[in-house]
Amino acid sequence: MESGRSIVHMDLDSFFVSVERLYDNRLVGKPILIGGSGDRGVVASCSYEARKFGIHSAMPMRTARQLCPEALLIRGDFEKYSQKSHEITEIIREAVPLFEKSSIDEFYIDYTGMDRFFGCLKMARELRERILKESGLPISLGLSENKTVSKVATGEAKPNNYREIPRGDEKPFLAPLSVRKIPMIGEKTSNTLFNMGVKTVKTLQVMPSELLEATFGKNGLSIWEKANGIDRSPVVPYSEAKSISSENTFEQDTIDVKMLEAHLIAMTEQLAGKLRQNQQLTACVSVKIRYSDFDTHTVQQRIPYTSADHTLIQVIKDLFKKLYSRRMLIRLIGVRFSNLVHGNYQINLFEDTAEQIRLYQALDRINGKFGDKTVCRAVGMQVGSRRFNPFNGVAV
Repeated sequence: MESGRSIVHMDLDSFFVSVERLYDNRLVGKPILIGGSGDRGVVASCSYEARKFGIHSAMPMRTARQLCPEALLIRGDFEKYSQKSHEITEIIREAVPLFEKSSIDEFYIDYTGMDRFFGCLKMARELRERILKESGLPISLGLSENKTVSKVATGEAKPNNYREIPRGDEKPFLAPLSVRKIPMIGEKTSNTLFNMGVKTVKTLQVMPSELLEATFGKNGLSIWEKANGIDRSPVVPYSEAKSISSENTFEQDTIDVKMLEAHLIAMTEQLAGKLRQNQQLTACVSVKIRYSDFDTHTVQQRIPYTSADHTLIQVIKDLFKKLYSRRMLIRLIGVRFSNLVHGNYQINLFEDTAEQIRLYQALDRINGKFGDKTVCRAVGMQVGSRRFNPFNGVAV
């Protein structure tokens, strides 16, 4: 590629399924469904063999089993997947100058300026081979001058392959593809476009950007730019130091355990809602207490990536029980989520029903529109809204 930006997008293929196959090679080549086992469960991930039957993530498990009765159903183990994600993150961290972890199984790498020394495609291919060899997991990559085109290129390269889009070829590469291939165009937006007679990216490319703006608001211009292969967004350096936290100092020191738990639950609920709002997940939670004599203690625990209230609340309650041993008056309590990554696995799909997922989405919409604690658990009603740390609650 000529001088300019060189952005690689890497995505692990059918990540959950691939991890399961590492532990049981009898699953190779078979249609696999991972998710909740009950009729009301949903599909968290599925193999390429299952996708041929029209199955996709977030589909009700009952529908998936009707489409492919012979599919093997696996409950899934988020602990295993989180561990593999950390392992691959460390391989990439060692090998590249700048990378962004955009989800549990997806990465952007900025190789800009490296071409004159090594050749970006050669470096990306060597990294891909190393990940394959050391983790045993299939991974695909796309290389272009921006994040959008590289992500689409990865999708076209799958499974377990790579694709480079030379500078200047962005528009012709995107033109014949379905509009659904453009990141940020989901089901609702694509249905609107289909009703307008827009099915391929080429049609989007030649449409006036003003028309898309009139239809989709400020997102319309972004859709038009992405369709035309324009994306100026930078690769955001990944840092596990990012955190979000909330603390409460009591006006009067207390030993009321029920009241302390109510505050912890309320803080956890609001922080988890903040994570989902920012499309983030946490892999480490901490509880902090300060006794009346100012003696301060903190305990933390690594957990599988999540942003689900009920998962986090249970961990927080367990940590508090472990930490609070002195039976002294407490002056301050706090909750902190760290090791944050951007991610779309916002609900623990292995444990939750479709109804529970819809409930979370509804709660987030209501609280987002009318303010925190419009709807919350009854135990947290007595607790006022928490104040987040400066800078939108995120500390680096």
